[in-house]
Amino acid sequence: MEILTGTKIPFIRKKWYFISVSLILIALSFVSFYIKGFNLGIDFRGGVKFVIRFNSPTSERAIRESLAREGFDAIVQQLGESRGERFVVKTRQTDATVEETSSKVKKGLTGAYGEGNFVVEAEETVGPKVGKELNRKGTMAVIYVLLAILVYLAFRFDFSFAPGAVIALVHDVIITLGFISFLGIEFNLSILAAILTIAGYSVNDTIVVFDRIRENAPRITPSTIVGVVEESINATLSRTIITSFTTLLAVVALFLFGGGVIHDFAFTFVVGIIVGTYSSIFIASPIYIFMYRHWPALAVKLGIRKKY
Repeated sequence: MEILTGTKIPFIRKKWYFISVSLILIALSFVSFYIKGFNLGIDFRGGVKFVIRFNSPTSERAIRESLAREGFDAIVQQLGESRGERFVVKTRQTDATVEETSSKVKKGLTGAYGEGNFVVEAEETVGPKVGKELNRKGTMAVIYVLLAILVYLAFRFDFSFAPGAVIALVHDVIITLGFISFLGIEFNLSILAAILTIAGYSVNDTIVVFDRIRENAPRITPSTIVGVVEESINATLSRTIITSFTTLLAVVALFLFGGGVIHDFAFTFVVGIIVGTYSSIFIASPIYIFMYRHWPALAVKLGIRKKY
C-alpha cells in the first residue's frame, strides 16, 4: 500500500535546515541535563516505594508534611481516580538501612493519621548499592546496543552505512532523554526499556531506507549520489509514514488509556518514534553520503585500506 507516489522531495539538498534543528534540540537537551539532571527512580538511586490507601481523603501536601517531620523529602502522587484516598509514596534512600527507612515512613504516617487509618498495599525497596549497579548496567546496555548495531550494519551493508545509523540512534536517544529530563519524568527501568525499544525501532526504520539505497548502488557515482539517495528516501516514504502512524496509534492509545503505570513509558515511546522517523530520513542518509565521499581516503590514512 502506498499513500504517496512519485514524490521528489529534496531531502538531502535541504539537509542543513534539518541538521540545524537537530543540533539545537541536542544542545537544549545537554542544557537540561546540566541544569535539571534526571529524576531518577528508586530503581537507580535506591529507596522505598509504597502504595498506601487511607480510610479518609487526604492530600499530597499533607502526606509530604507528615514525612518531612521524619526527615524525608518524599515524592507523593495520587493514584488515578482515588478521590484522595490512594497514593504512591517514594522516598530516597538515606544513610539508614532500607528497613529503618521503611519503619520511619510508617511511623510518620501513623503519627499524622493514627494507627489503623491507612493500609500499606504494596512496598518496594531497592538498596543504594543495587540502584548504582542498575544505573551502571543500564548505561552499559545502551552502549552495547550501539556497538552491536555498528557491527551488524558494517557486515550487512558496508562500513559507509554504519556510522549514519549509529549517529542517528545516538541523536534519537539524546533528544528523547532531553525530553525526559526537561519534563522531570521519573527515569526508571520502564523508561530504560522504552529507550532500548526506541533504539530497535529507529534502526529498523533506517535499515529500510539503507536497503533501498543499496538496491540502487550500481547507479551511484560521486555526481549522482545525492539524486539516488533522495530517490531512495522518496521511494520508502509511504512505508515510513504508514509504519510510524500505525505504531503511534497503538502507543498513543496506551498513553491515553493505559493508566499511570505505563503513561511515562508510552510518552517516551511517542517521542522516540517521532524523533526516530525524523533521523532515519534527515540524519542517517546525509551521513552515509559524507562517508561515501570521504571514507575511502580516511581509511587509507588510518591504514585500514591500502591505496591503489
